[in-house]
Formats: sequence, C-alpha cells, structure tokens
Amino acid sequence: MDGDSGDASQLLPDKSRLESSCHSEVALLALMEKTGYSIVQENGQRKFGGPPPGWDGPPPPRGCEVFVGKIPRDMYEDELVPVFERAGSIYELRLMMEFSGENRGYAFVMYTSRDAAQRAIQMLDNFEIRPGKFIGVCVSLDNCRLFIGSIPKDKRKDEILEEMKKVTEGVVNVIVYPSSTDKSKNRGFAFVEYESHKAAAMARRKLIPGTFQLWGHSIQVDWAEPEKDVDEETMQRVRVLYVRNLMLSTTEETLRQEFSCFKAGAVERVKKLTDYAFIHYRCREDAITALHLMNGAVIDGAVVEVTLAKPAGIKDGSMSGRKHGIGGGYGDGTFVLQRDDGGIGGGAMQEYPSLIGAGDTERCMFPLVPGTPISPSSLHSVKPSQLSSAVSLLEFYCSRNSWSLPEYYLFSAPGQNGIPLLIYKVVIPSIRSSYMPDKLCTLLDDAKELAAQNTIWSLGTVKHLYFCNSAQGTNKNEGCLDATDIKLE
Repeated sequence: MDGDSGDASQLLPDKSRLESSCHSEVALLALMEKTGYSIVQENGQRKFGGPPPGWDGPPPPRGCEVFVGKIPRDMYEDELVPVFERAGSIYELRLMMEFSGENRGYAFVMYTSRDAAQRAIQMLDNFEIRPGKFIGVCVSLDNCRLFIGSIPKDKRKDEILEEMKKVTEGVVNVIVYPSSTDKSKNRGFAFVEYESHKAAAMARRKLIPGTFQLWGHSIQVDWAEPEKDVDEETMQRVRVLYVRNLMLSTTEETLRQEFSCFKAGAVERVKKLTDYAFIHYRCREDAITALHLMNGAVIDGAVVEVTLAKPAGIKDGSMSGRKHGIGGGYGDGTFVLQRDDGGIGGGAMQEYPSLIGAGDTERCMFPLVPGTPISPSSLHSVKPSQLSSAVSLLEFYCSRNSWSLPEYYLFSAPGQNGIPLLIYKVVIPSIRSSYMPDKLCTLLDDAKELAAQNTIWSLGTVKHLYFCNSAQGTNKNEGCLDATDIKLE
C-alpha cells in the first residue's frame, strides 16, 4: 500500500505539468482566434504578433517597446495580452521561454506608438498582476551599437570602418574620438553602429574576446550603452551645450570668448573637464545660435563637436559615471556629470543597474556660518536620496537592519603591462554572507563600487525598477573584465 502511494505521488508533478500545458495550449488557441494574431516560438522566445493583422509598413520606430520583468513563471500570453492592451495597441509581445515550458520571468512588448509605450510604463510599472505579484515595466532600447576596445591608436576612422565591414555584416558607421593629448591618434576604442540589433548581436557573437584579433591585437567587444531618450519637452528647455574634442590646454576663458563671439555676455558660465566642456547660456535662443555656429569650429587647433547637453539623472535613477556611452549629460549640482569616453582611465561604472536616484537631491555646499547648531548624527538620519554611491548605500542598508558594516577584502589578478586587475570580496558578518562580482577592474574605487553594487543586487534590496537594465543585458565597462574563471588564493 505504501509502495503504491509513493508511485502515485511521483507521478503527480508530471500530471500537473501536463494539465497546465494543455490548459496553456487551449488558452493560447483561444487568444489567437479572438485577436487574429499569430503565435510563433523561435530561438527561446514566443512571439505574439509582429506584425499584427492588417499591419502595412515597417515596424514601429525606436521607443515603442517596453521591457517587462518579474512575470510569474506560469503566466502566459492569454493573461499578459489583456493587461498590456489597456495601454494601447500591441504590435508584438515576445515572451522569453525555458525548455520546460515555463517563461523566464520577463518579456518585451512593442506597441504601435510611443505614446502607448509611455502609457504602459505609467500604468503598469509596479502593477499587481496577481495577488502579491508585482511586475516592473520600463522602456526597452533596441541597441544597434557595439563598443570595440583595445584597437591600435594609430588607426583612422576610415581604416576602422573598412576593417569592421570586412569582418562583420551590416556596419553603418564607426564613431572614433581623437586622443586628448594627440589629435592624430584615437583613444584606443571605437563605437560601431549596425543596421539592426540583430546585426549587432551577430557581430558581437562573432567578435568573441580572446578568439578574434584586429591588426594583430586582441580586442574587447561589448554592447555600447544605449543613449537614453530624453523627452522632447525637456530638451526644448535645455540651454546648455556639450562640447567635446577639446585640447587639454584650452582654458575656460578661451571657451567663454569663442562661444560668446556672436553676442557679448550670452554665456552664463563654462565648466571644462579634461577634453570636454559644458557651456551654459542665459537663454535657449543663444544656445541654439551657438550650436549652429560652433559645431565643427576649430579651437586651439582642434575641430570641436557641439551638441545640446542631455540632462542626466532625470527620472532614470542614473548615477555619476558612464558605461560605454556616447553622451552629453551635464551637471553642476542639479545634474550629474558624465564622461564621453566610456570611462577610459576615469573610473567607468559597471553593468549592474543604477541604484541611486541622483536627481532626487541637489548636490550643494553651504557655508558653515558661525553659531550654526550641529550635533552628532548617524546613518539612520540620512535620507536615501542623499546617498551618491553604492558603497554608502550598502552601509546605509546594513545600518537600517542593525547589521555590522560590510567588510571589503581586496584581491588581484595579473593584468596587461604589469598593472594588476582588482576585485573586492564583500563580507557582511552579521548574516555570515559574502559576495563577489564577476568583473575585475583597473581602478581601486571602481572595484569597490562594483562590489557594493553586486552585494546590494544579491541581497535583493533594490526596488523593481533596478532589474530593468539587467535582464536586457547591455554593458560592461572598459575598466572591468570578466572574472568568472579567476581563482583567488
């Protein structure tokens, strides 16, 4: 009797899965019949629509797709489509699938318009899709750009473009920045743009680091950070110009004179950092005039590139620092300073989701007036919006949970040119747990920040917003290398 009971219990899971599978198939067939959309499974994903019935023309433009995370593993299109249709007409829904038949917990929904995609984010981000189950929704950017590092610095743009077209298909353009010290040389990296995300993905797969060389050099290949879309209304108010490709010797006073040559006193202030600068104007009209006049101008022998600066840290929780990005985010207390060179030699951040809402609290300094009352304080009195790094955020979290502060243990591995690669192991004694990221860094501060971000992520303390970038899988930095196979001694 006991034996029969044991055999029956072993069959129950398979029977349950079979019943669930049958229910899912019936529900999907009913959905197809009701909507007229097709459902096709390929390459580990199941695609609903794309295009929908009666669609004539190209797919919707960039910005129409959203990423959906934290989907219950036993939820499928028959439940998802009705929810996401509330925001607007769906062009296609791609649900990532496991071999077992369960979904992988995330999907991509492309709408027929950008307005519908924005409504989906507003309506469905942190939406309770089942009792106690909340999904996260954020914009999904179709990345068509690769970061190529460790290329010879004597190669010109046309040479790099020609070589990339030889070894990969679908190359549209190559973006190369000259060295800040010698404008006849590049910075040792380039951004390669492809005609589609698929072409870029195929190229990335082909150019596997360690197995592929250009001009006899082993190269580093990864996704470039997609340029964040800033809404048109915000950009219409921008009166700051972003200027790159400056000589290191160019002064702020020179820039002030050059950028106000058409109207005395037009420039409010200038902030130069190494070979790029932000020019703040008193009114937007003057900024636009200067943009047209100065883009491509020669300053101290260098041909400069001028664009409108994109405000950083607005509604996207971005932090100071750049990944492999080509940006013009500006900051002076209200906004966050960002670099345009992928962080080469300057402390690039990592691929973990941004954790700090840098735009929530302005970075300001105030004079300590004599007689101002000050008293001892602790992390308990600090607001999360006042934290500007993952290291401080991790300490804040440990303090809030009455844990001892995290301990950092430094390890290293051999790197190029005798420079060691660094990685921190984080130990939280109170919970007897340790955490280590899967990347090695060239800079000590980067290694510690990366270790803290990895720990926060591993602890599961980040809000639903932070997983949006991680599951889309985008960026590593120039300063960090995979450490999966490194053995620590």
